[in-house]
Amino acid sequence: EPVANLLRQQTELIATEGVTLEFEDDAVREIARMAALLNKTVENIGARRLHTVIERIMEHLSFEAAEIEKGSVLKVDKALVEERLSDVLVKSDLSRYIL
Repeated sequence: EPVANLLRQQTELIATEGVTLEFEDDAVREIARMAALLNKTVENIGARRLHTVIERIMEHLSFEAAEIEKGSVLKVDKALVEERLSDVLVKSDLSRYIL
């Protein structure tokens, strides 16, 4: 597994709070799809887009992890990815019409 695996980094960061973070396969595919879509429609910043997409998803989860009972499991599924990134897609759609 690559050392620069962004999902593994997030998993390890959340583990410092005593919480297990799991990414479902469909969530991983959706993260990749959304990053590619945003690169295509907004500005192509390459792999950095993947980092910003994951950051957006993890924003609230990282704060929630401190409040969750140790030993709990946080699951990231496709629905959560879509929810956290829905406003980004709306903004990107509108940005095409702004001069």
